[in-house]
Amino acid sequence: MQRTALPFLAFAAFVAAASPAAAQTLPEPRPRISVTGEGEHAMRPDMAVLSFSVVRQAGTAREALTANNAAMAQVIAALKGDGIEERDLQTAGIQINPRYEYPTGPDGSQRQVMTGYEVSNTLTVRVRDVQKTGAILDEVVSLGVNQGGGISFTNADPDEAIETARREAVADAVAKARTLAEAAGVELGPILEITEMAARPQPMPYMAAKVRAEAADAVPVEAGENSYRVEVTVSFGIVQ
Repeated sequence: MQRTALPFLAFAAFVAAASPAAAQTLPEPRPRISVTGEGEHAMRPDMAVLSFSVVRQAGTAREALTANNAAMAQVIAALKGDGIEERDLQTAGIQINPRYEYPTGPDGSQRQVMTGYEVSNTLTVRVRDVQKTGAILDEVVSLGVNQGGGISFTNADPDEAIETARREAVADAVAKARTLAEAAGVELGPILEITEMAARPQPMPYMAAKVRAEAADAVPVEAGENSYRVEVTVSFGIVQ
């Protein structure tokens, strides 16, 4: 055991003696300039996403559900007749809830009384012809939609806009780095690293007012523009 321990101790001493020298030879961090560039490109939306509900009330859950089913079936059939494909129709939720009233008794106290049930069926619809959005909203209200009215506008293929924004972001970063290098009195070197932040569309906020059953004309809708924004962080070396 002693014969094997001595070489090990000698090796450990050698490593301990060599470590400071090895640490001193590590390369120092390369001087650099890091900047964040931003790019943005807007395009007209080519698709609307609608969300609306059919709500029905009745004395029993079965009666409320039956009435709701009939109304929603009419809505879905009409949408398909307007050219909306099945892939663009999605049920977002069905709720069945009891309804209560709270009458006040002669002594001023209130008690809970169940008066029936309410069924809500929410449908999400993608309209690929934005020009039809207002007419579709008007039609579904006429067929029984009586709650909701959420609208968002998007693009089926935003890649072109995102690519343009990405190029603008890099160009912006290069311009900023050149300005910083000039102000600091140094020469800008090659790009060392580029990191892109997640590209997220930033559509103009638009939310339709609640759909009302008494609406007589096609709902006026303005699609505006969707703005796609990209951020990149670029690190440049400094020529010494």
